[in-house]
Amino acid sequence: MICREELEARLAELPLYSYFFIDPKELEFTHRVRRVCEQECPRFGKTWACPPAVGSVEVCREKCRSFENCLLIGTVTEVADLADMAGTLATRADHEAITNQVRDIFREMGMEPYILSTEACALCDRCAYLDGQPCRHPEQMHPCLESHGINLISTLESQGLEFQYGGNVVTWYSLLFY
Repeated sequence: MICREELEARLAELPLYSYFFIDPKELEFTHRVRRVCEQECPRFGKTWACPPAVGSVEVCREKCRSFENCLLIGTVTEVADLADMAGTLATRADHEAITNQVRDIFREMGMEPYILSTEACALCDRCAYLDGQPCRHPEQMHPCLESHGINLISTLESQGLEFQYGGNVVTWYSLLFY
């Protein structure tokens, strides 16, 4: 079992902008968020980390709510030009590295968290999903928050956190269920 004090001490060593613990039952799941995946994401239907492979919003909600706890972590970074989507998206790698550090802390403490993060998984050049095969790296793959239909903005607002800071500041968030 996770000792929260030990976990917080370890989290304090990382370059996190914010973190907080939430009850998974407090998360808002909505088809409206999932529609963004379906209508705007080029990875939709092409990876195990995206819909429809992750399951319906209802299945995702039940999976997330089957955990007793959830840790939300956030990082911020500044980019030269927020309108440069390629440059902005390139900053996800740093956030994903920190997410994996937190995952490793959980593993060291004897827990295997279920992680939702910022990307639709790009570990493989061609996802095994396209060939009807199981994921090659399920221990490394993190579906994105939106794939599960989670309205993160309402959660951030309930905690008094901003999602957009203006200027060229980018915020990234991950959820670790345990």
